[in-house]
Amino acid sequence: MVEASMESWRARVDAALAVALPSPDTSPQRLHAAMRHAVLLGGKRMRPMLVYATGALFDADAARLDGAAVAVELIHAYSLVHDDLPAMDDDALRRGQPTVHVAFDDATAILAGDALQSLAFQALSLAPVEPVVAVQLMRTLAEAAGAGGMCGGQALDLDATGAATTLTVADLERLHSLKTGALIRAAVRMGALVGGADEARLALLDRYAAALGLAFQVRDDILDVEGDSATLGKTPGKDAAQSKATFPGLLGMTEARARLDELGHAMTDALASFGERAAPLAALGEYAIRRAN
Repeated sequence: MVEASMESWRARVDAALAVALPSPDTSPQRLHAAMRHAVLLGGKRMRPMLVYATGALFDADAARLDGAAVAVELIHAYSLVHDDLPAMDDDALRRGQPTVHVAFDDATAILAGDALQSLAFQALSLAPVEPVVAVQLMRTLAEAAGAGGMCGGQALDLDATGAATTLTVADLERLHSLKTGALIRAAVRMGALVGGADEARLALLDRYAAALGLAFQVRDDILDVEGDSATLGKTPGKDAAQSKATFPGLLGMTEARARLDELGHAMTDALASFGERAAPLAALGEYAIRRAN
């Protein structure tokens, strides 16, 4: 049942993304092609599935969740396009394909990222939800994507490049709670807002999402050490090459794995009161700490 729901949500958001993105046959074709390259060539779709899975807790109709699911994936895609640029992490491989600046050029990649960000908020503006909910969704996503969220985390990450020996675990957790965690928390919150969740349930779901976001990054750091490009779909070993602080680097691999287990228990505790209805969220949490790419 859970696997069927996941496949249905993945297919649903893929179809919605294909419709939301501009046609590569219309001008400016190069920009449109770059946007589609950034979004449609694979991806886990973790964030949109979190939107659908959380909305399903409250029996929200999938059509009311589509706008938030599309928007959060477009913001995620834009962040990856910019993150891969030579001025940032300078990566040539993403999802097993050339990164956007490699497949096109730096300027087109910058414009594609900018356009994906604006398209995300356009998608939210078209969502069939009450005006007050639409405003809540836009505020949630804007806060998660901005200086107090993802962009702020990226700035901290750039500042920390080459500083692997000076950051503490607390510093690293704060960095990733912004860079990776903010958008994951936003995905969960948007699904709950569409579903009409009360403050108590929003708080429980935020606890779940905070643990999930951190677990996702701890696992990412482990995979950067242990993975290969064929499995990961991106270049491994980048963190060590750039002398970035990582959880295995600060804690050691054994303690990093123990931290993953702790975060798994935290997710389970946060979801306990929702019972079996939270099975899809629990499965996404389990995937985050066990994934191979």
